Amino acid sequence: MNIGDRVRLVHGREEGIVTKILPNNIIEVEIEDGFRIPVKRNEAVVISELEQKVFKAPVASTPTFEPQRSIYDRVGPTTSDVLSNKGVYMAFVPVNDRELSQYIINNTDWDLPFMLSVGTDPHHKGLASGILKPKTHQKVQHVLVPEFENWGTFTFQAFYYRPAFMQLKQPLIKSIKFRINTFFKNKQKAPILNQEAHLFQLDIEDSVNPVKIEPEKIVEKMFEKSASTPALVIPPKPAKVVDLHIEELSDDYLFMSNRQMLELQLSTFEKQFEAAIANGMDEIIFIHGVGNGVLRNELHKKLSGHKNVKYFEDSQKEKFGYGATKVKIK
Repeated sequence: MNIGDRVRLVHGREEGIVTKILPNNIIEVEIEDGFRIPVKRNEAVVISELEQKVFKAPVASTPTFEPQRSIYDRVGPTTSDVLSNKGVYMAFVPVNDRELSQYIINNTDWDLPFMLSVGTDPHHKGLASGILKPKTHQKVQHVLVPEFENWGTFTFQAFYYRPAFMQLKQPLIKSIKFRINTFFKNKQKAPILNQEAHLFQLDIEDSVNPVKIEPEKIVEKMFEKSASTPALVIPPKPAKVVDLHIEELSDDYLFMSNRQMLELQLSTFEKQFEAAIANGMDEIIFIHGVGNGVLRNELHKKLSGHKNVKYFEDSQKEKFGYGATKVKIK
């Protein structure tokens, strides 16, 4: 049972939409007229799409006089329907231990014209677009676990649409930069797909559902066997010589400011340096060029006093002058 499912109460005639999953096996259900009531999970059953089609057929009745209605009463469905307004997800389904399939899921009753991109302003790359029909999903791409740090920031944009008179909803815009320490812990069954996935809801304030702090469970976790913890993902081993010239790092460097270039160079340095440490390398060389010395100075600041640095020095002066730094790793 998920947010957005239509359910019927076991000991009553009410039907409605699940709007919240609460602690202690309680769910919140929005019934007709917009009322929301708490219900025990075992007191509600999900209504299948087939059942809705079969049992919601019009029943023959004695004709009665109906007063003249305006055109606004006769055109299309009205907003008195109980709608599932929440339930847009990004899901990553494991293919194997190195690869994941990325999906966008629409578990609402709205059509969603959408676009998914990756990157940061002003450099976004489109990944997928189209119209997600209610209770459907769309596969976006395959991503590799070893390249986790290079996935970038995903931005999802969508409008809510129905062919009916309705109250306008604000467009949905959500950006997510995943962190390795939380991504692999957020695993549950994805709605619509009905598969285990790393699941993130896009139409709530936080991309990861809030967790209730329960001291008893924290104590239990402390005494669990270490085998139950997820395996650490080690980044790929970098080359022994890493070139930080901006033209080697980005094809769009002509459109970047000096600040953006420096941030990209420093970010690449940090990632490659940490990867070298994680892979047990003895040393690594960074080519930063001479220029005005800003990048060289920033690198030396970060290396000074670093717990994993034995020493660092100018490297291959006959070839690079003062344009390269060799780092000896402890």
